[in-house]
Amino acid sequence: MKVHNSKKLLDRRKELRKFSTPEEEILWMELRNNKLGTRFRRQHSIVGYILDIYCFKARLIIELDGKSHDFQKDYDIDRDRFFKQLNYQTLRIKNSEVQKDLNKVLNKKIRPLLTSRRGRRSRVR
Repeated sequence: MKVHNSKKLLDRRKELRKFSTPEEEILWMELRNNKLGTRFRRQHSIVGYILDIYCFKARLIIELDGKSHDFQKDYDIDRDRFFKQLNYQTLRIKNSEVQKDLNKVLNKKIRPLLTSRRGRRSRVR
């Protein structure tokens, strides 16, 4: 069974990239092309879940949460718990945080997780 980027989710991943939120676009422009010293992927899938942004090297999942997440808290908690069991770390960032202080998001939230998680062995491939 293929765990990463299942072909059956390819069309949905493309659609999500095409219709991403302005906050996803803003954050992606700062993360793409190894700007923080590591590679990120956008709309990457793992075991049927499509992630907003993913860093393989740090086993880091970044989810940007807008107002719709106010109504799916239980789903988000279950999903985060599932990935934690697989040794992934999920960072949830509110859209408003990206709008208000992008530098803080990058330097205080994302960057520290990249350096603390690098080099850990992967359990799922």
